[in-house]
Amino acid sequence: MRAECQAVEADLSYLRRLVQGRLDIVASEARRRESGEAPADRGALIASLAETLSERSPGPGRKALASAMGPSTPDDSLTAELDRLCDGSRLADLGQLDDAELGGLVADLTGLEREVSQRRTATFQRLDALSAEITRRYRTGEATVESLLS
Repeated sequence: MRAECQAVEADLSYLRRLVQGRLDIVASEARRRESGEAPADRGALIASLAETLSERSPGPGRKALASAMGPSTPDDSLTAELDRLCDGSRLADLGQLDDAELGGLVADLTGLEREVSQRRTATFQRLDALSAEITRRYRTGEATVESLLS
């Protein structure tokens, strides 16, 4: 069960990073407009991606997401919701959205990120409970390393 929870947590972490990346791109466009700049065209959007996405990059001592990491058992409902809200083609056409649509997209992505984070927190709580149970079993002698290896 613990291994399954760890796989779910890895999937949720990956999905959360996808949501956050899209949210960063959309929020960057919203900030650009708030500062009085015109909506970005595709070229400007692409040119700003490295800077936009590096804002959340891990600092010293924080673990970076492995570039090859991908979900092993994705939560299809959350992934479908992310794609429904903001797939790649919608990201490429942010300049075509009016301010209200852009603000709605920011709100929707923020809500999805919150939901993914809540599920991830719940998974961590399950992992903690499972780890505590495993520890209890070893302490009481109910489980032993020898029985695990045989």
